[in-house]
Amino acid sequence: MKPKTGPQLEKTVVPKQMSQKYNPITQPFGSKTKYKISLKMDSKGHFDVESSSTITNTSNDKWSDVVFYFIPNIFTKENSPTLNNPGTANIKRILVNGEKAKFSLKKDTLKVLLDKKVYPTKKMVIDIQYNFTMPEEGYRFTKENGNYYLAQWYPMVATYKNGGWNKEDYRVRGETYHTAFSDFEVNYKIPKGLTIVSTSDREYVGSHKTTLKMKNVKDFFIAILKKPNEIERKVGQVNIRTFTLNDDAEIQREALQIAEKALNYFQDKFGPYPHKQLDIIISQLGMEYPGIVTAGTIQNSGDMSDWKESIVVHEIAHQWFYGMISSDPFHDAWLDEGIATLATRLFYSDYENEYISLDISQFKDAPLPVNLSLNKYTLGEQSNHIYGKASVYLWKVLSEYGGKKRAEDFLKSYYDFYKYKDVDTAEFVRFIKQYLELKDDHLLKEFLKF
Repeated sequence: MKPKTGPQLEKTVVPKQMSQKYNPITQPFGSKTKYKISLKMDSKGHFDVESSSTITNTSNDKWSDVVFYFIPNIFTKENSPTLNNPGTANIKRILVNGEKAKFSLKKDTLKVLLDKKVYPTKKMVIDIQYNFTMPEEGYRFTKENGNYYLAQWYPMVATYKNGGWNKEDYRVRGETYHTAFSDFEVNYKIPKGLTIVSTSDREYVGSHKTTLKMKNVKDFFIAILKKPNEIERKVGQVNIRTFTLNDDAEIQREALQIAEKALNYFQDKFGPYPHKQLDIIISQLGMEYPGIVTAGTIQNSGDMSDWKESIVVHEIAHQWFYGMISSDPFHDAWLDEGIATLATRLFYSDYENEYISLDISQFKDAPLPVNLSLNKYTLGEQSNHIYGKASVYLWKVLSEYGGKKRAEDFLKSYYDFYKYKDVDTAEFVRFIKQYLELKDDHLLKEFLKF
């Protein structure tokens, strides 16, 4: 199939019942944060960080504390005793509005106590000074062969809902952190000769110090790479860059080609990509971050033997379903993983001009609903439900009400109504029932609990 030259948004037929009078009922984030962070790395891989968070209370409650995710602490010897080479994490000082504050740190839960209550609409500034080293064989937050992958490396403000901080315990599989859209300014200094690649739209390749900025993103990822191979291509208004850390030139070309086609398809069918740049690192376990993805392997084997181009497509799909439409990845993981998987299937149907198969028999041993919290599944059940069963049963519903074109229009309308908002299962059910004019719930209750 001849690739399209650039995004050309098709006119979506929005049903009458989904006119602009339809009002989304979305979940409040409860907090809004602007991060200003200084990151310094020395030649031995020691990191010093000063993170200043200006936090606005957007809830209806008074706060007596603030809760952060502090994931570097998970990979220390104390919390990850099975790691042969764990990292370290040390908080040196925390200030609230310039005054020294008391805090507690248990695994990845950092709670900062407030001397004075913070009322709704009011702001505070919390400064956290800390240092860390990175583990080998960590999960996403890790170092390997002189390359450093800083996933969730800064103190991330949790969301606040239902009268408390929405913070769950860290889990080895799945994403257990849920954050609001935030603004970032990251000043860094790293050893010369290393390359920094990040969520930011603009890095200066070869520069060992500068300031990175990004607005209205869910989190901020940084990779610090040792002599990467880079290929880039302009696709419309978006600059796609692929990075490899070895001589896998064929894989790098494949990744760039499929990324261009996927980006064009998702923009054509769903809506504009929100950033000026899309970076793809062909290394590490497949994972999405705003503006950047890692897409090395499925099993994180390190030898690239199980690399598949579909990993690239799936992680790019997350730029819409996670990066722009937010959902709680602990309580509603299916909303981004299941929909991103369906979006990937729709892409390949278009790309390969093939029918999307519907085989629900493969889930005869997966009787649970797909929208349970992650702690309700075993590790073996988790992926089968939130990726596989969720996407197949959602496709079953959409295929019975119009098929591929209807599914694409549905996701376009979903994007239009919910971009930069937070969605839960109940709201998704309300939306799809109204969009498809479902007369009853039986198709949805085949895979959802509500």
